Order: sequence, then structure tokens, then C-alpha cells
Amino acid sequence: MNGDLVSLRLLLVAAAPPQQDLWREGAAQASVPIDFEAHDTAAAKAALRSGGVDICVLDAELTDADKASVIKAARAKKPAPLIFVSAPRGSARPDNTDGVLPVPTNAGDARKAVEICIRAKLPTQVLIVDDSDTMRGIVRKILAASRFELDIREAADSTAALEQLRYGKFGMVFLDYNMPRLNGADILLGIKHESPNVAIVMMSSALNRGASGRPHLSGALGVLKKPFYPADVDVVLERYFGLHGSN
Repeated sequence: MNGDLVSLRLLLVAAAPPQQDLWREGAAQASVPIDFEAHDTAAAKAALRSGGVDICVLDAELTDADKASVIKAARAKKPAPLIFVSAPRGSARPDNTDGVLPVPTNAGDARKAVEICIRAKLPTQVLIVDDSDTMRGIVRKILAASRFELDIREAADSTAALEQLRYGKFGMVFLDYNMPRLNGADILLGIKHESPNVAIVMMSSALNRGASGRPHLSGALGVLKKPFYPADVDVVLERYFGLHGSN
């Protein structure tokens, strides 16, 4: 893949023919070219072993043993594809997968699911805004270890943050609430004014997870209370990419 021409290979595993048709139609309408394949378990494992698969979607009706064998085949290949399960909302994310996609009921739903796959697979620019070098380093380390491909940048103050946002193509900002001069809530408003489509995650030792419902933080995707851990960041990333269900 490169920035000029992107195409992705999507493998759907063990879905019933009507589901295959929906996914195929959704893939045909996607925002980037999709090389779509639908296979049974044995053929899917062979395709994964041969390499070149970017996204692997498992049907929820697969047995646990078959899921595990396909996942093992996918993880054995480097770079490994993203692995999703198409399952009803509220379903738990199976171990060693990257998220849960809603089961499409029509071609429009299927296209939305394919777009989630595309969004999760392609690199996302992320900006960490914190006046602490140490905290920026911690957040960078967590994000760099994510299963998603993230292009991580940093800013130590609001001026630098807004400057980068003005000229970059950022998808997410991890923003410290307790910044000098301008607090995080004020910076959030500035970011939303400059880049209304950017998702903002507040970081604070004082706020709790329900704080994003407060009026002055209502534009935030979520709140991470310090100290936080990779699993907490995973939840926020899954929310950003439109995935549901997690362990």
C-alpha cells in the first residue's frame, strides 16, 4: 500500500451465501478498491498462509475450534492481517482478534462494515498533547504497541498542537486536561473549531470516565483517567474505529 494508490484484500470466512453476497456488494461500493474473497475454513487458511490478506472477517457462526485455527493461520503470517468477527452487537471480542463488526442486514450495512475495516487498516495520524515529556513518552509507547497502524506525533502546548492540526490530517488527539495557560477543555474547543472531525480523548488524573458527558467536555470521544493502561486505550481506539465488543 502507498499514499497514491491503495487497494486492500478482504477475506470473509465461512459466511452463508446471503451474507457473502451482502459483503461482496458492500466491498464493490467501498471508498478504496477491495479485492474481495469468500472461503470456507480450509480454503481461508490456505489463502492466509499464502499471504497478502489485509483484513480477515470471521463469521460468528464458526465453531470456536475453527475460529482458533483461522486466527492461528492469520497470526502466523507477517505482517498479520487485521482479524474481525462479524457478530451481533454486544458480542464479546474473541481472544486474539481485533474487534467485532455488526452483522450486515443489507448492502448499506455491509458497505459501512467494509469502511470500518478500511479505516482500521489504513494509517491514522494521532497527536499527543501534553506538557510532560514523560507522559507523552508513555502514551506514545502504548499507542506504538497498538494492533492498529498509527502515525504518532507530539505537541507540548496548545500553540504547537493547533499548528500541527491546521496542516496535518489527524484522526485523533490524546489531550491532557491540565495544561498550563489554557486547560484541556479550552484547547478541546479550539481543536473542534479548527478540526471539527478530529476525535479527542481527554487524559487527566482528576476526571473520571463519565466526565465526557459534562457540557464543557461533550466534544470528547472519551476520558482516560491517569494512570491508564493499554487495555483502556484499546477501548477508546475500538470506539474510534467503530468496532464494538471487547474482552
